[in-house]
Amino acid sequence: MAKQKEVKTNAMRILESLKIPYTHHTYECEEFVDGLQIADKLSLPYEQVYKTLVTVGSSKNYFVFVIPIAEELDMKKAAKSVGEKSVEMIHVKDINAITGYIRGGCTAIGMKKQYVTRIDESAKTQEQIYVSGGRIGSQIQLKPDDLAKAAKAEFADIIRHEN
Repeated sequence: MAKQKEVKTNAMRILESLKIPYTHHTYECEEFVDGLQIADKLSLPYEQVYKTLVTVGSSKNYFVFVIPIAEELDMKKAAKSVGEKSVEMIHVKDINAITGYIRGGCTAIGMKKQYVTRIDESAKTQEQIYVSGGRIGSQIQLKPDDLAKAAKAEFADIIRHEN
């Protein structure tokens, strides 16, 4: 049987056009699984695997946040980092219309529009991080600064810290 040609996602094409090195990892998956399950499937440390969350601000603008999979987005810090009074998660049913991606395959690189994006500053402590490759079953491994460059993102303290 012929080996299937790797189908590049929009995110991969953008990384290649920017000459950003990345490693593509795939895993078997039919439907949405959370980031912790993906990390387990690929035997990755949780602190290196990041999820992409899409929010809407009080201004009705959309904002993208990239945080470690085991962490929670701090809504107050997130809003402050993008200059909004408040932000809230978008409805799952709206993900595709807003981003062009589906739940579980959403990545900050190559969305339908360029949204203001923040990556949690914890990423800077990692040599490499893993984010969705732009579809279910696909993860991209790259340097945090390269993700920031490709997603036109800035780093900020946006996760909830236990007191």
